[in-house]
Amino acid sequence: MPLVEAHSKPLTTERLQEQFGRLGNTPFSLGKLENHLTDAAMIPVSELNRMRREIVDRLENLRTQPKQWQLDEQRSQRELLPHFDNEFGKSPTFPKSEELQDSKSLNLEDFRQQKPLQTKPELTILVRNLQQLKTVLDLGLQTIYCEFEDPRAYRQAVELTRQISEAEIWVAPPRITKPSEQWILEQVRKSNADGYLIRNYDHLKFFEDERKIGDFSLNVANSITASYFKQFGLEHLTASYDLNIEQLTALIKSCPSDWLEITIHQHMPMFHMEHCVFCAFLSEGTDFTNCGRPCEKHEVKLRDRTGIEHVLQADAGCRNTVFNGTAQTGAEFLHHLIQSGGRRFRVEFLTESNQQIVQTLDRYRQLLNHEITGAQLWHDLKLQNQLGVTRGTLA
Repeated sequence: MPLVEAHSKPLTTERLQEQFGRLGNTPFSLGKLENHLTDAAMIPVSELNRMRREIVDRLENLRTQPKQWQLDEQRSQRELLPHFDNEFGKSPTFPKSEELQDSKSLNLEDFRQQKPLQTKPELTILVRNLQQLKTVLDLGLQTIYCEFEDPRAYRQAVELTRQISEAEIWVAPPRITKPSEQWILEQVRKSNADGYLIRNYDHLKFFEDERKIGDFSLNVANSITASYFKQFGLEHLTASYDLNIEQLTALIKSCPSDWLEITIHQHMPMFHMEHCVFCAFLSEGTDFTNCGRPCEKHEVKLRDRTGIEHVLQADAGCRNTVFNGTAQTGAEFLHHLIQSGGRRFRVEFLTESNQQIVQTLDRYRQLLNHEITGAQLWHDLKLQNQLGVTRGTLA
């Protein structure tokens, strides 16, 4: 629309700022405006409003576009690692290069020139109740994780383990921690376990002076992320569940072999929510203060359209997680991962009986000893043949 001569209200800088600054219902604000009009000119207010809306629409469209980047093949990982201060007052950088055999931290550029450590593959086990713990203690495992709904039971689990076994016992706080829930972390720490499974930054800070292992929720998907988290004293890091076999292999080859732990068998957590199904459907109460804790007395499963029943479990903060009713295994890829440098492999149980636990661990022992194939294992145990949340386009 062409400008016309103004007789009363010319387009001054102040007037333009007023019209274009009306961005209250948008994520934008007017920063700097330059007015190059030299004569008294005007256009209708409706046209100014239309221009403002078009500007907002264009900005919104730009915000949805991915950032443009180029691969700089001449830069090393050390140069590309971002440097920024974090809440612990440290600036993450790559660890100093040390000899591979006795160093606590290792420069990844130097590591790639070293041969992987030749150590025997190890199975670690995660259990979710005391009965399962008693079963795996009788099997002579060296490393056991406990993820119980009630963290008060961890002390009993630790005492039981030290009475009848030399295994290390690690316990897990809930995946989510709110500012008002530090008391839950206190209960976890009072168990005096050998170490703690770290799920988020709150756990990193709270258990700063304890032995700790990073769980899958830290989403370690590349060597830069692995190096960053290792600086907080994490002894091992659980590889991200978002990786398919090709991506996981690349991660293993880019890190020291004793850094990573790979979950090879698990019921995949499908959905995590604040809403408590136990309280809503099995209680007349409204929250943990008056619900009667039906989650401690009942087992709840959600049946999908195909008839599979998925397990629902609550945590100490009354949040619910839906786990896939059928466990999945990466047994088909186990020996490939070992050849690539993998050394620690986790088996997670959910509601399995004692007999199922014994049978499952016996099959993995046979697999490690080359007595059966991965295909035989997942076929015998009726598991999903899958690693992580996706098999990828090449699997």
